[in-house]
Amino acid sequence: MLTFLINNAGTIVTALVLAAAVFFVVRGMVRDRKAGRGGCGGRCGACGACGGGCAIPPVSKNTRNG
Repeated sequence: MLTFLINNAGTIVTALVLAAAVFFVVRGMVRDRKAGRGGCGGRCGACGACGGGCAIPPVSKNTRNG
């Protein structure tokens, strides 16, 4: 097992760094979504993809789906 780790140390470290980067990017996207900062950057008039209705209200933790 130790030989495997030594022989593949570079690959293992690279995979861990990439996994950490993906984790932080996804976490940031989730936090932005919960805070109401959608994909348009707040300028819905300039966003051709959402038809001017991209403002997403923040999600309340007290609201239950019903």
